[in-house]
Amino acid sequence: MVKRWDDVLEMALGHTGVVLVSLAAAAIIAITLGLLSWNKSFFASSSLALAGIFLTIPALALLAFMIPIFGLGWVPTVVALSVYSLLPILRNTIVGLRSVPKQLMEAARGMGMSKSQVLFQIQMPLAWPLILSGLRVSAQLIVGVATIAAYVAGPGFGTYIFRGLASLGSVNALNFAIIGTVGVVILALAIDGLFALVAKMGLFRSNHV
Repeated sequence: MVKRWDDVLEMALGHTGVVLVSLAAAAIIAITLGLLSWNKSFFASSSLALAGIFLTIPALALLAFMIPIFGLGWVPTVVALSVYSLLPILRNTIVGLRSVPKQLMEAARGMGMSKSQVLFQIQMPLAWPLILSGLRVSAQLIVGVATIAAYVAGPGFGTYIFRGLASLGSVNALNFAIIGTVGVVILALAIDGLFALVAKMGLFRSNHV
């Protein structure tokens, strides 16, 4: 750590960056799909099934498949992590929107609110805790998966883990693997703590309830 602190810091920033970018991309896609499909059973089921299929694909296989299309580095890493992030966010968005009492929505409509106003001013704020939970699960999931991105020259602690595994028996092999693993654990705890703080602050609560 003392001799390679600059490398460790660079990997930490790269790992954090690729996770946040991937999570943001997945959130935009999944929440949009949830908003469009929450009240359409076939569309919702099809979207959830497709996102579930993506999640079952082994990470190495998915990354290997993306090399001919996106090459190496950040792009295939972000695409793969975004794909893995979709299901928890999409599922929780749909469940959250569906869990809002119909009586509440009817009362809002009776007050003169349009469907879009009910959706964004009533349903979304009430569904937010569940959506945030989905984001939190996805973040924890891809923090670990991001280590495999070293296979496609992606950023993050996976570089040290792969280097340690590739040089088993050498002097620093165990050191590389331990630093990479501990770095991932610390980063996962930090991101989870950030989500816990956001949840505690109670952002996006509805003013109409």
